[in-house]
Amino acid sequence: MAPKSREGDTVVAFSGKWISWTHTVVAYSAFVGALAAGLSLHYKKIVENEYYVRGQGPRFVLVFLWYILTARPNSALPKIVAGVGLFRTLSCGGWTYVTSTDDHGWHDIFMISYLVATLPWTLGCLVLSPHNTTALKYRKLFAGSFFGTLVPLIYFFIQHKIHKAPGAYTIYAFFEWALILFDVGFDAVTALDFEGFELVVRDLKGSSRGKDKPIGTVFGSGLLWTEALDAAADVYNGYVFWSMLTSLGLSIWYFPLWHMGLSGYEVIVMCTVTPFLLMNSSMRSLILQNLRLVHFLSLSGLLAFLVQTPEYRLFSVGFGVSMSCLAWSATWYAEQSQPARLESRVLAWSIGLIASSTAKFAFSTNNPIWPIMHAENGGWNKTGLLLAVVAIARSPRAVPSNRGKFDLADPPRISSALAGLGLAGLFFGMHSLLSDSSTAIMWVWEGFPVRGPIAANGVLTIATMAGGVLLGIFFQDVVCSWASLMLAAAGAFVLTYYRNWFGYMGALLLATYLTAVANPLIISAARHGPVTFGLGFLFYNIMVLAHVWVVAYAFVPGGPLMREHTDWVMTAMILLLAAGVYTLPRAANNNKRRIRPAKKILNRSVSYYIYVLGIIQLTALAISYLRFPTNDYVPYHKDEKVITAGIWTIHFSLDNDMWSSERRMRDLIKELEVDVIGLLESDLQKIIMGNRDSTQYLAEDLGMYVDYGPGPNKHTWGSALLSKFPIVNSTHHLLPSPVGELAPAIHATLEAYGELVDVVVFHSGQEEDVEDRRLQSEYLAKLIHDSRRPLILLSYLVLKPGEGNYNTYVGERSGMKDIDPSDWDRWCEYILYKGIRRSGYARVSRSTITDTELQVGKFVVGEPENSNERIGEDQVPPGLRFPSMFRGQGMRDHRYHVFDEPRYFV
Repeated sequence: MAPKSREGDTVVAFSGKWISWTHTVVAYSAFVGALAAGLSLHYKKIVENEYYVRGQGPRFVLVFLWYILTARPNSALPKIVAGVGLFRTLSCGGWTYVTSTDDHGWHDIFMISYLVATLPWTLGCLVLSPHNTTALKYRKLFAGSFFGTLVPLIYFFIQHKIHKAPGAYTIYAFFEWALILFDVGFDAVTALDFEGFELVVRDLKGSSRGKDKPIGTVFGSGLLWTEALDAAADVYNGYVFWSMLTSLGLSIWYFPLWHMGLSGYEVIVMCTVTPFLLMNSSMRSLILQNLRLVHFLSLSGLLAFLVQTPEYRLFSVGFGVSMSCLAWSATWYAEQSQPARLESRVLAWSIGLIASSTAKFAFSTNNPIWPIMHAENGGWNKTGLLLAVVAIARSPRAVPSNRGKFDLADPPRISSALAGLGLAGLFFGMHSLLSDSSTAIMWVWEGFPVRGPIAANGVLTIATMAGGVLLGIFFQDVVCSWASLMLAAAGAFVLTYYRNWFGYMGALLLATYLTAVANPLIISAARHGPVTFGLGFLFYNIMVLAHVWVVAYAFVPGGPLMREHTDWVMTAMILLLAAGVYTLPRAANNNKRRIRPAKKILNRSVSYYIYVLGIIQLTALAISYLRFPTNDYVPYHKDEKVITAGIWTIHFSLDNDMWSSERRMRDLIKELEVDVIGLLESDLQKIIMGNRDSTQYLAEDLGMYVDYGPGPNKHTWGSALLSKFPIVNSTHHLLPSPVGELAPAIHATLEAYGELVDVVVFHSGQEEDVEDRRLQSEYLAKLIHDSRRPLILLSYLVLKPGEGNYNTYVGERSGMKDIDPSDWDRWCEYILYKGIRRSGYARVSRSTITDTELQVGKFVVGEPENSNERIGEDQVPPGLRFPSMFRGQGMRDHRYHVFDEPRYFV
């Protein structure tokens, strides 16, 4: 700090506002000069080195002066904002200096870094703004314009990258530059703050930010690294809880999947009700005195990946989840007499869910520490386990001295059962809709052309979850109101009944509410005693079963009653939340008098959890950028104009030994050089399947466009389409199924080598539902017959060649031909075609990936149908041949089987 001078002394009579004006003039002139240079040089190199030098110098000084203006003793936020400001300055200079013409990769890296840093810089400046209403008004104006511009910016970027729309990149570039103009304008507002601030670094007007505001109270403390580490450890423990809970249904699902019905192992779902143990005073005292030990015991769920036998692995997961539910419930109950500590624990748990969703976002919907993961398929189990041990050891676990007693300072007057029901709605809503960032996106997906969010937009889900957490901290009175619950109900309604971006807006509204209301609901439950947590998990389990029954109705008792009634499940969730809201002090009525809570004393330690939350958000934004599809995919044999098409039933991406199978599937698809593939049993966006989506990993790794198929709210087992060729249009169909499971289909039009080719992916009903399958065959035959383009059907038909419904699919009614009429040894998978030349056909064994082989056919675009006469491989051009590596014993237990080699046609 500069030495103090006597009052009235000045070192430099230089107003700080001139720094702001200098920065503004220089920055704007740099961009205007760049534009003029671009015009004069016919848009050749429009930015030269001097613009970087001219524009950034004053900005560095501006950031420094802003820090001097806002710095307070023992306050960490000004330092953090200043650091972000310096980083923004460097990244802005980077993407200005390195144009997309120079190096497109580095230009984009600097650009996304700048955008990522702008959010904390803008919010930090708004929080730290001195009491200057004019300056604050203009800051809000420029900040709103900046973030509002991001919407059309992203829209035209998608138009350019996905739809290849002419002129879209030009419009995108205009919005990109508009961001800078608004950004410079935002920083120019500091001239209003620096008017009374001279370069002697003395505040002549006493401009300062008071600490009486809620946000100032939270952030107005010094940064202690020990407390920051404690917060990080707490959040990681929350991440571990959600990782284990989300793996439970997935581990259980393996068994009914192989039994084709209830297996008995489903009872392990009830392992979550261990909080009922806390109702016994002796047991409660024992647990609370050994709370850290209980947390350590819960790590058996993370150790489960070491167990090879699926049954024992499930038992390990179940025990871990039971201990984790017990440990967190005991922690919340024990802290109910210390509001600040209880709030921190709830925040750690909620942010842990966001961390889990972000980890799945990074790993294409798989959690790297799940028991279905290991090193060979991308798991980080050992690293996750080590961090969990450190986190439990680090995280503070001290509890009040009366930990064995049931005394409450403010005995609740509302039934504990209602509080437990509220927890059930909260747990279920967070698990079913928020445990993966793409779940809601799949709910509203309608196919091509893209009219809604894609998987890479999952960062928006994560951001709204974080926004909900902040609302729960700073505006709890609003969150606890009935009006907020009604907004959440409206969001649930929109998500259930609408599609594309409008439906997704409903999902974001609901996501915001769920993470916001977690804090008051759990705090209220702790006041009602430990029974509420047991009831919460019990009714949560009932909701999970209802969530399964709506799609598995053909395999479970009482299934037809719940058939396709996701609307009932969503309504029940809102009613459960309403029961919990009724128990909140602000929502309760007593003799027509509103019971209002005492003024909330904000917990300064909350700031550390918000810092962790901010880091998670920045990570999610970077992941979104890295995962955005490039849409520049190339087929394997473009010179021969070949489409290699396959059909595969992937058994929900769990292999025979209960390991995630995406990487093994990817290897086989890549080695067979498949350009277009239909995947069946692919809808994993349900609690019992881990809220996953294998097509995201396959599409991104293989470089393919993807239509995810009918969403999880369409009550099918899933069908998906991956293609090296652009998908011009796609339509989802649910075929007639009056008795059995719904039959999904995708009808897509691909642009292949300058021609339009139709592909249909279809999964018919079960063998015992004869009438269903007859109606489905007639529906599909008409759909195919009406197409006037070349068409390939990739299907699961459940019939014998030449018998029954086969003659509806193949023949005059549909116009389709069988890829190999002489192949009599088929039952499930069939490849049919019309209007295109079939070149080859192969059947490849599954190894232990799934229970069904992979069938592959080769087709030549632009050539007419050919006869069924077969020829030898030596008569086939190399570009039309199947890979030789799968002959004989093949590779990794994959080989050509049934015929022991591919078949080729003249």
